[in-house]
Amino acid sequence: MQIIMWTTGVVVIALIAVAIIFQPKAKPLEVAYDQLPILGKAEAPVKIVEFGDYKCPSCQYFSQNIMPLLKTDYIDTGKASLYFMNDTIIYQDSTTAALAAQAVFHQSNEEFWKYYDALFKNQKAEEQSIWATPDFLTDLAKSAGIKVDYDKLRQDIDNQTYMDEVTEHTRFAQNDAKVTATPTLLINGVKFEDVFNYEALKKAIDSAIGES
Repeated sequence: MQIIMWTTGVVVIALIAVAIIFQPKAKPLEVAYDQLPILGKAEAPVKIVEFGDYKCPSCQYFSQNIMPLLKTDYIDTGKASLYFMNDTIIYQDSTTAALAAQAVFHQSNEEFWKYYDALFKNQKAEEQSIWATPDFLTDLAKSAGIKVDYDKLRQDIDNQTYMDEVTEHTRFAQNDAKVTATPTLLINGVKFEDVFNYEALKKAIDSAIGES
């Protein structure tokens, strides 16, 4: 009886191992990269998408601690490019800040990333409601030296010019990518959630480079 149980256990373990080895890989999501802010070269073999919220403290941490490492190791070396999509999950400020950032992006991709940094550097406490007002967001662009038309920026915020884009980003994040927390990444269309474990992130990117 012990031999039978031992043999059965070995078979079960073997079947589990085979199932793990041959389980299908997640199908990459199709992303309209050409419609998103990009940092790096479009032809880079690895495309990383950040789903973020300008009111999210974890996103602030990512922008200030993880992104600089990605930039040095992968973006500046041409191995990867970084894109940004809004996932407005917290409160009204999330959407208003996203509208402002999209407005900057439509004037200048380069200035978008400067504004991205400025938004996170000047992020207020998560529990503080309604700080990302049109006045604050426009004045921030001016004080940070963002080279855009400030009157147009203010007009685009007030008129919610890019609300459709912000809404579609969030819909894609939550419905297609099944994002449950920000920040979350896509690496060549495959979701990656362990974003603060830089060694794991490097491993995932290096693997994607090897497959490209």
